[in-house]
Amino acid sequence: MNSVMIGFGAALPKKCISNNELPDELNTSDEWITRRTGIKQRYIASKSETTASLAVEAGREAIHDAKISPNDIDLVIVATTTGDLTFPATATLVQRDLGIKQGAAFDVSAACSGFVYALDIVDSYIKCGKFKCALVIGAETFSRVVDWNDRSTCVLFGDGAGAVVIQAQNTDLGIQYCRIRSDGEFVERLKTSGGISTTQSVGFAQMDGREVFRFAVEKFNESLKQLLADNNLSIDNVDLIIPHQANSRILEKIAEDSGISKEKVVVTVSKHANTSAASIPLALHEIKQDLITKKNVVLLSMGAGFTWGSALIRFSDGSKVSGRL
Repeated sequence: MNSVMIGFGAALPKKCISNNELPDELNTSDEWITRRTGIKQRYIASKSETTASLAVEAGREAIHDAKISPNDIDLVIVATTTGDLTFPATATLVQRDLGIKQGAAFDVSAACSGFVYALDIVDSYIKCGKFKCALVIGAETFSRVVDWNDRSTCVLFGDGAGAVVIQAQNTDLGIQYCRIRSDGEFVERLKTSGGISTTQSVGFAQMDGREVFRFAVEKFNESLKQLLADNNLSIDNVDLIIPHQANSRILEKIAEDSGISKEKVVVTVSKHANTSAASIPLALHEIKQDLITKKNVVLLSMGAGFTWGSALIRFSDGSKVSGRL
C-alpha cells in the first residue's frame, strides 16, 4: 500500500497585515522587509482564532476536497509548536470538532519541519497496515510567540493552517520516500525564551538569523542531494520543489545551488510569511490543481532543533493521476 494525498485544505486568519501596516515603532519598511525576506504580508490570528480553530477549518476543507466522510478518518496528526493547550493535544480538539470518533489523534512538535515529520509517521503507519486514512495538518498561531518590539523576528512570521488527507491505496503513486533528521547541538540558535518546565510561560522566539540561514541552505542542499541519490533521480527528473517558506533568498539559493529552474521552486512566502509547520501544506493547497500532472514533487523542511527533512511524492506517472480525482 502507498500513502496517497487525496484532499487539500487551508485556513488563514481574517486579519491580513501588509508590511506598510506594521507598527511605526518597529522602524522598518516594506522595501527593507521585501529585500531581505521576500515577505509582503502576513495573517495574524484574532483572540477568537486559535491553532485548533484554524486546523479544524483546514481539515474540514481537506475532507470535503477528498470527497470522504469524517467517519473514514482513523488517524489525526497536527504538526504544531503553538498548540491551544499544554494538554491535551491540539489533534484531539480537531478530532472532536470534526466529529471523528475512531482511531488516534496526537501532535508532532518539530517546529518548521513538523509537517514533513508527520508525513513520515503517517506513511510508516499506512505501509505497515495500522491505519488506512489520515488527516495531517500543519497549524500555527506563531504571532503568539513573537516579540512585537523585535523587528528581527516579528516581521518574519504569520499564522495559518494547511491540511491533507492521506489514504492507503494499492498504487505506485503517493509518497515514495521520506527522510527526517535533527541535530540538538544547535538548539540555542532558534528557540523560545521560555517554556512550561523552565519559566512557566511561553516565552518569545529568539533566532540567530545568520546561522539559521546558513544551516537552512546547507541542509536543503544536503537533503535534496540525498533524496536524488536514494531514488536514482537527477535534478532534471524533479517537477517541483516545495520548500519550507521562510525566506525568499533561501528559496532562490536552492534553485541556484541545485541547478533547477526557478519556476520549479514553489514560493508562497510573500503571501503568508513564515507559518512554521503550516508553510508546506499551505503551499500544497495553493498549487493543488497543478499537482495532479506532476510525477516527482520534492518537499524540503528545516526548523528549530535543528530539525530537517525531505519527502518525494508522486502525483502522476503520465498515464494516471492521484486518486484524489
